[in-house]
Amino acid sequence: MTEPTQTHLTPMPGAEGFNHSVGTAPAYWWMDILWIVLADANDTGGRFSLMEELLPKGSGPGPHTHTWSDETYYMLDGEVTFLVGDEIIVARKGDYLTVPRDTRHAFRVDSETARFLNGYTPASLEAAVTELAMPAPERVLPLKGLAPMPQMTPEQLRRYGMAVVPGPNPLRPDSH
Repeated sequence: MTEPTQTHLTPMPGAEGFNHSVGTAPAYWWMDILWIVLADANDTGGRFSLMEELLPKGSGPGPHTHTWSDETYYMLDGEVTFLVGDEIIVARKGDYLTVPRDTRHAFRVDSETARFLNGYTPASLEAAVTELAMPAPERVLPLKGLAPMPQMTPEQLRRYGMAVVPGPNPLRPDSH
C-alpha cells in the first residue's frame, strides 16, 4: 500500500467549509414542490449540489436525462416509484438511489407526501430552481397549481444539462 500524496490531502478549489440549515437555506416553490437549496455550485466550486424537496402525491417529472450530472436521492420520508433506465424501483424512507448521467429516469410520488435529499455531481439543477422558481414565503408545499413548471426552452434544457426523453411514461400509462 502506498502512502497518499500531498495532492490527495489538499482540498480542491471551492472546498471551503460552509454550514447551511434547512431552516434558513434559500427555499423555492416550483412544480407544486418545496425546494430547499442546501448546497449550490457557488458553495462547492461546482462539484456538487444538494437540495431537500417536499413533494405532494402524484408529483414527479416525466422521462428525462441529465447530460452532465449524476443524480442521487436519499429518501427521508414517503414512498416514490422511480424509473431508472428500464427498471422500476420503489424507494422508501432510508433508501438511497443513484441515477448515472445520460440515464433515462422519472419518478412519481405514491404516498401523500414525500421528502428526499436530491444531489447532483457536478452541480446543475439547483441553478434552474433558483432561476425559474418563485421564492417560497413559507417552508410548506405550495397550493396546487400556484407554482407550475413552465415548459423549459431547448436553450434552458441545455443550460442546465438536461434533455427530455420523448415517448410514453411507464409511470403514467395514460400519458402519451
